[in-house]
Amino acid sequence: MWGAPPPPASGVLLYELTNVLGPDTVCAGAATADEVHTALGPGRISEEKSDGWSPGAYDRTAACRVTVSYGLFGPTGRSAALALALPQDEVTPPTAPEARLFAGGSTGAVLDSRAWALLPDGCPKAMRAEVRLLGSDDTVGGRAAGMAALAVAFANTAAESKGCGGGLPAPSGLSAAATPQPADLGNVCGLPGMAPARDPQAGEGYRQTVTAGFAPVWSCAISSPSGLNTQASFTITTDPRVSALDPQDARTEAYGRARWIGSSGENVVATCQGKSTYFHLDRKYSPGVAGSGLFPDTADLWRQFLVAGGKAVGCEPIIP
Repeated sequence: MWGAPPPPASGVLLYELTNVLGPDTVCAGAATADEVHTALGPGRISEEKSDGWSPGAYDRTAACRVTVSYGLFGPTGRSAALALALPQDEVTPPTAPEARLFAGGSTGAVLDSRAWALLPDGCPKAMRAEVRLLGSDDTVGGRAAGMAALAVAFANTAAESKGCGGGLPAPSGLSAAATPQPADLGNVCGLPGMAPARDPQAGEGYRQTVTAGFAPVWSCAISSPSGLNTQASFTITTDPRVSALDPQDARTEAYGRARWIGSSGENVVATCQGKSTYFHLDRKYSPGVAGSGLFPDTADLWRQFLVAGGKAVGCEPIIP
């Protein structure tokens, strides 16, 4: 008459700290609970979907938040947002020199707080599945492989939902994470022949960060401690699917066989071994010092980059 006895403490712990009786899949089948646990850690899974969410939905508001809770005392846990992204005017995906690139047949990368995977052939060009950690203190850390696998699983489900393919393999490994190193000003970013003018006011304090490997996205950033030439970044994209830009829309000749593409003046495209390959160059200066610093001559820098970068990826000579 006093009601049912309370569940044993072990049952409460099992329910609160594990996914017992929880969902087997998340976000309308975008990924399995096991894949979420590998990426975010153990705990109880919950989700919150936007209106109209499906794994293949793409618009500015279509997202699904998945949370793994692992505490008994308060809302302790890790959350990630799953969403599709389709850039309209960029050459490179949201990567950086410190990105860890996928090995094993899928195209994507893991960064400090997110992972992305390119949808397979047949899907909208440059569309990617993104898994973004939520919370200012959350970083990927030792869960990089799990985040990569979760992004690929989402990419496969999204492709199937859209009817444009599937079957991407889970990454077999990740490239090493790059760390800033002293820059060799006669071999900038590891590209033989890249030797821009030195800025005597900056001394020898330049540092560079370079992704390990060249395929399918290679990136390098070089920075000066003086502030006179804040940063320059170089990117080469050898997988044409990574870019949202269509080579047929390339504008006039830039340098040699390379043509301008996009509207920023920072991107060119050239044919390398029969495939469109994109080169991106971006420079950021402190106010009032444009034209000074390590790279004062933009045209000369482009020529050096296309010659050295083209050789690095096995391209036929771009500039005679």
